[in-house]
Amino acid sequence: MPIFGIGLHVLIALFFAVHAIRHGQQLFWLIVLFSFPLLGSVVYFFAIYLPNSRLEHGARKVAVAAAKSLDPGRALREARAAFDYTPTAQNQMRLASALLDSGAGVEAADTYEACLRGAFASDLEIRFGAARANLACGRARQAIEHLESIQRSDANFRAEPVALLLAQSYAAAGRRQEARDAFEAALARFGSFECQAEYAIWAAGAGEKELAERHRQELQRTVERWSRHTRGINADLLRRVNAALGGNL
Repeated sequence: MPIFGIGLHVLIALFFAVHAIRHGQQLFWLIVLFSFPLLGSVVYFFAIYLPNSRLEHGARKVAVAAAKSLDPGRALREARAAFDYTPTAQNQMRLASALLDSGAGVEAADTYEACLRGAFASDLEIRFGAARANLACGRARQAIEHLESIQRSDANFRAEPVALLLAQSYAAAGRRQEARDAFEAALARFGSFECQAEYAIWAAGAGEKELAERHRQELQRTVERWSRHTRGINADLLRRVNAALGGNL
């Protein structure tokens, strides 16, 4: 179907070409898109666009949640079995992640710390997991040490999750002003719903009623524009916000 003299498949190819340029994809994708507009667009959609889209991430979260509800202990059982059978560093990392997801914070933290004593001592992904696990089991000081180490090594590594977790770790350690500053910095840099929601949750818990209310109103305006699908993806975060603020976003 021509639109202003241009085929719809060419317009779609142009859309994906802009996406490729903005996201630093290799230039051969431009050749594919313009040499074979229809087929190239289909290939690009499934190979590049969909795996990095919010739709894909949302679908993956739903699938993981469904699997956990059907057999909540399966991932941990399989991870333990794999490590017992082949105690490699990779299987140890898999076990640590499964322990953390299952709520076994202390064992997860100890397992991550063991990973960091080996050949993967400089692995930032493992250090981030160690920070999450240490915070989950109440070891805020250790979590802060890991997160500050990550930021010194690579300020762009998981920048938003690291910033939020560091703010939460400061709060758990009783370092109130540092927590506030960290939440402010994260919100100013990333401006995401999650940053604002976590800041509001902290403000409510810290007794900063006016600050919490201001953020609640801004969150409410955002949620009012969401689709049912978006609400579903963010259901856990919304529940936490409502519980902390005593509202109903």
